[in-house]
Amino acid sequence: MNDESEEGTDGDEDKFAASKTKGIETLLGDPKKAIIKLSLPMIVAMSVQTIYNLVDALWVSGLGTDALAAVGLFFPFFFILIAVATGIGVGAGAALSRRIGAKDKDGSDNVAIHSLLMMMGASVVMVVVFIPLTRPMFEAMGATGDVLEMTVQYSTILFAAAPLLFFMNWATAILRGEGNVTRPMWAMTLGAIINMVLDPIFIYTLDMGVAGAAWASVVSIAVSVVVLAYWMFWQRDTYVTMRRCCFAYSRAIVNDIMKVGLPATVMQLAMSISMLFLNLIIVDVGGTDGVAVFTTGWRMVMIGVLPLIGIAMAVTTISAAAYGAREYGKLTVVFHYAIRLGVVIELFVAATVFLLAPQIAAMFSMGEGGERIQGDIEDFLRIIVIFFPFTAFGMFSSALFQGTGKGMYALAVTIVRTVILAVIFAYLLSTVLGIGLTGVWWGMVIGNTGGGIFAFIWAKLYITRLNGEHAPDPLSAPQPE
Repeated sequence: MNDESEEGTDGDEDKFAASKTKGIETLLGDPKKAIIKLSLPMIVAMSVQTIYNLVDALWVSGLGTDALAAVGLFFPFFFILIAVATGIGVGAGAALSRRIGAKDKDGSDNVAIHSLLMMMGASVVMVVVFIPLTRPMFEAMGATGDVLEMTVQYSTILFAAAPLLFFMNWATAILRGEGNVTRPMWAMTLGAIINMVLDPIFIYTLDMGVAGAAWASVVSIAVSVVVLAYWMFWQRDTYVTMRRCCFAYSRAIVNDIMKVGLPATVMQLAMSISMLFLNLIIVDVGGTDGVAVFTTGWRMVMIGVLPLIGIAMAVTTISAAAYGAREYGKLTVVFHYAIRLGVVIELFVAATVFLLAPQIAAMFSMGEGGERIQGDIEDFLRIIVIFFPFTAFGMFSSALFQGTGKGMYALAVTIVRTVILAVIFAYLLSTVLGIGLTGVWWGMVIGNTGGGIFAFIWAKLYITRLNGEHAPDPLSAPQPE
C-alpha cells in the first residue's frame, strides 16, 4: 500500500515537473520577489484600464450631467456582473494555486475546466435575469425622462455582453493562478487602447451618445476575449491543459471553488449593495448631481487604490500556493511585506490626489452644467483620500483569507467594512446629523478605516494560530547525543 502511494506521488510530481513554467517557479519561490513580479504586470494592466475609464468618463461628461448620471445609475448593476464573474474567478484561481503548491497537475487542469463551465453558466443566467428587468429597475430607482432612456440603452448593451465579460475574467483568473500575469496584462491593455480609440468615434462621430460608450466597451472586451482564447485553447503553452480528456466531474473541486468563490461573489455583491445604498442616500441629500459627483469621484478612488488591487491579487495567489505546499511560514512574510508596501504607496497616492484635487475636479466639469459640481468633486477627493492607506489592511487581509480557503472570513471582513460601517456612518452623518453630501464622504472614510483595522487584527490572529497549529513538535526532533 505504501509503495503504491509513493508511486502515485512520484507520478504526480513527474507531471508537475514536466509542465512547470517560469510563472510556477516565481509562485513557489521567494514570496517577496513573487509579490513584486506578480503584482507589477497587473498594476500596469489595471492602470491602462483605469486610464480608459477616465477617458471614457471625460467623453461621456461632454454629453452633460444627465449622461454622467445615467452611467452612475448603472454602476451598482455593473458591480453585480463583476461580482459574480470575479467571485468565480477568485475561487478558481485560489483552488488552482493550492493544487500547484501541492504539485497536483491533474487537479489543476480539472479546476480550470470546472470553473469555465461554471463561469459560462452564470453569465447566461445574468443575461436572462437582467435584460427583461432593465427599465423597471431604473424606474424604481427614480430615473425619469432622458436620464431613464440613456440608462436603459447603456445598460441593455452591457448586460447582453455578460458572456464575454465572464470569459475574460475566467481566463485572466486562471493565468494569474498559475503565476502567468504578463498575458492578462497584454490582453487587458489591448482592450483598453481599442476602447479609448473607439469611444469618440462611436459617441460623437457616429452620434451614438451614451450607447456608443457601451458599444465601444463591448468591442474592446471581445478583442481581449479572442486573444485570451487563443492562448488558452490553441497555443497551449500554459501550465493548465484545456482538453476534454482532462475533465472528470468532481464535487470536491466544485466545493473547493465555491468555498472561496461564493463568498467572494457575495463580497463583491456586498460592495454593490453598499454602492446602491450610498447612491440612494446621495440622491436623497444631493439629487442626481450628487450621483454625478460620486460616480466621477469614485473613478479617482479606484485609481488611488489600484496598486493595492494588483498586490492583493498577488497575495491571494502566493498565499494559496504556500498553503497548498503547507509552507505556512510564508504566509507571515507575504502578509507583512504586502502591508508595508501598500501603506507606503497609498500615502504617496493620497498626498498627490489631495494636492491635485482642484485640477482633477476641473477636468471632469467641462461638460454642460459641469461647473455646478466642480466644487463638490474637489471636496469629495480631499476627504476620501484619508482612507487610502487603511485600505491596504482590509484588502490584503481578505486576499490572505481567500488564498487559504477561508472565503467566509474574507466575506465577513468586507461586510463589516463596506456595508455595515460605511453605509451606517454615511447615513448618520449625512441625514441624521444633516451634514449632507460631505457627511456621506466622511461616513465612507470612517467605515473603511475602522473596517481595515478590524480586518488586520483578525488576519494577524489567524496567521499566528495557523503557524502554531502546524509548528514542528520539538520532542519529535532528533536529540543530540
